[in-house]
Amino acid sequence: MNQRAFPATGSFFLLTLLVSLLLFFPTAAFAVQPLAVEPTPWWVWEIALFVFCFFLGIVAVIGGVGGGVLFVPIVSSFFPFHIDFVRGAGLLVALSGALSAGSPLLKKGLANLKLALSMALIASISSIGGAMVGLAMPENVVQLSLGATILGISVIMLLSGNSAYPEISEPDNLSKILHIYGIYYDEQLKKDVSWQIHRTPIGLLLFIVIGFMAGMFGLGAGWANVPVFNLVLGVPLRVSVATSIFVLSVNDTAAAWVYLHKGAVLPLIAVPSIAGMMLGTKIGARLLTKVHTRVVRRLVIALLAAAGLRALLKGFGI
Repeated sequence: MNQRAFPATGSFFLLTLLVSLLLFFPTAAFAVQPLAVEPTPWWVWEIALFVFCFFLGIVAVIGGVGGGVLFVPIVSSFFPFHIDFVRGAGLLVALSGALSAGSPLLKKGLANLKLALSMALIASISSIGGAMVGLAMPENVVQLSLGATILGISVIMLLSGNSAYPEISEPDNLSKILHIYGIYYDEQLKKDVSWQIHRTPIGLLLFIVIGFMAGMFGLGAGWANVPVFNLVLGVPLRVSVATSIFVLSVNDTAAAWVYLHKGAVLPLIAVPSIAGMMLGTKIGARLLTKVHTRVVRRLVIALLAAAGLRALLKGFGI
């Protein structure tokens, strides 16, 4: 009986001793408690988001990738925002960047409206379906799919070479019917450069896929517009980059309405992002003809690879 009661008596003695220490030596109680970590104020994230989008706007225009393809994976991985709100803001960021940079590029004669509208019409329709599918997916599945897509995009951009001035012997019949051709002044060559396109039906099919993925992940579509324009259709590189901006303005508008209707656009994320993006793209549009795009392109590929890997790890819960 006494042996069975001893553990209870010993436990009572230890409990009494612990309470005495806490009462007479309160500093000991605080010593064993971990230091409270104060949460980061909300305005710090707002400022950081504005600064990030400002530099993103400069890089996006020069690299011809649009803002969403960098905004969504980086912000969703390193900022404390839900992926749905980030995707909704990503479409608006890409859209605002396109609208901000579009006017200077059009005045310079680099962007071609006939080429942009022909491809943007079919891409905008598929982007609506992509946005509906993306919002219906679970968050971890979105992160995994986004990470795999971003890594795939970085590999494609790394392996695909850009031809600054593709040579096309004969345009296809569809491009003749649509009257898609143009001429622009190249500041590096110091002369006018005329261009035309071919393989237009293949380009239209590719833009269906591009629009769907842009709506699903809120990426915009600059990462795919430029390679399709340049490598498939045979558009000069600078015209491809400039025309891609106009395709973004149509394509992203269609998908953004779906996110707005579903309540996936948060002003605290969208407003500083759009403000920083619009300021950055104006500077990037002025530097487009002066900065070598290959250097910026390598930087974009490195950022995409890091963001894609981070999104994969976040999707796996790491």
